[in-house]
Amino acid sequence: MNRFKFPSINEQMDLIKHGAVEILPEEELVKKLEKSLKDGKPLNIKLGCDPSRPDLHIGHSVVLRKLAHFQTLGHQAILIVGDFTGMIGDPSGRNVTRPALTLEETKLNGESYFNQATKILDREKTKMVYNSEWLSKMSFEEVIKLASKYTVARMIERDDFTKRFKSGKPIGIHEFLYPLAQAMDSVAIKSDVELGGTDQKFNLLVGRDIQREYGIEPQCILTMPLIPGTDGVEKMSKSYDNYIGISDSPKEIYGRTLSIPDDIIYLYYILATDVPKDELANIKKQLNDSNVNPRDLKRRLARTFITMYHNSDAAKQAEEEFDKVFINKEAPDDIPELKIEEREIGILDLILKVKFAASKGEAKRLVSQGGVAINSNKINNIGEKIKVENNMILKVGKRKFIKLLK
Repeated sequence: MNRFKFPSINEQMDLIKHGAVEILPEEELVKKLEKSLKDGKPLNIKLGCDPSRPDLHIGHSVVLRKLAHFQTLGHQAILIVGDFTGMIGDPSGRNVTRPALTLEETKLNGESYFNQATKILDREKTKMVYNSEWLSKMSFEEVIKLASKYTVARMIERDDFTKRFKSGKPIGIHEFLYPLAQAMDSVAIKSDVELGGTDQKFNLLVGRDIQREYGIEPQCILTMPLIPGTDGVEKMSKSYDNYIGISDSPKEIYGRTLSIPDDIIYLYYILATDVPKDELANIKKQLNDSNVNPRDLKRRLARTFITMYHNSDAAKQAEEEFDKVFINKEAPDDIPELKIEEREIGILDLILKVKFAASKGEAKRLVSQGGVAINSNKINNIGEKIKVENNMILKVGKRKFIKLLK
């Protein structure tokens, strides 16, 4: 047998607990780790991937980083792409059903997910499987037998189902099959530990119950927090436009990171970086020191993110570019250019023409809020006529620049 040299149980639990909300049951996980250590055999650590959202952000990185922690401890990371369950649509944390995808869409999204996730995980040591491998082969008889192992009463305990049921909103029978299908993933790979956000706790617990029904030692579950987005209010999501994408450009990552509220700086350091504990303690101390400007800690956080997902040179360049544009009020070096035929054009029409606003109403709002400038001169009048000159620079908002050419 190929024996792995695992760290001690205390060392493993120290890293596993870092940032976690719950480990259920913790004593069972300790026993699994003890057996793993004794046998020299890694545990199977499962993380289900949502194929409906192929673009990953810092919020997704929280649970991926926990999976990476298990990898560093010598355990087997298994990403399960829900290509089959993606055709059902999981309503977790939502009041309506999530749109179902085709098998082809979920396959493509799964590949994209893996390529981004392996910026955090060790690509060579990560196993990725599609759950259509086993779920698509189940007969109707097998599905009925699976459904018989769980009650409607238990299923309706899930918060989002309860809320929708009480408010008279429809719940499709197929939605009850989602947690059961996800549980079959745990059966198929003999999962020892399943990871997920706090919004997935119900589904992860169903996995334990169904494994037991199939004569498999039930998995332990570990939940991670859903971090707030850059607005500091809603959970990080592309739909709220409060995200920091791990595939975003260094410039975007830097700017978005510096926009976060001061009260979530420490949370981002804990959950989304690998800054050592002694340094975390120092960061916490600095945040409580009125002589320290929180912006300096955000700048460091932004550099850390860019170094993690790009490299240190890109982090340095992004910071220099940010200082040039936002502190020294200069235009960036890489401004896109657009040829304008008109000699004179209304400011609202110009904003729409360069696609810096989706509607005239939005363009009016941008001008009224003082977010529009020509060659650093602020435009306050929504009826302003602009005489177009060669190399004129239009700035809209904080980050949108374009050079106008005749």
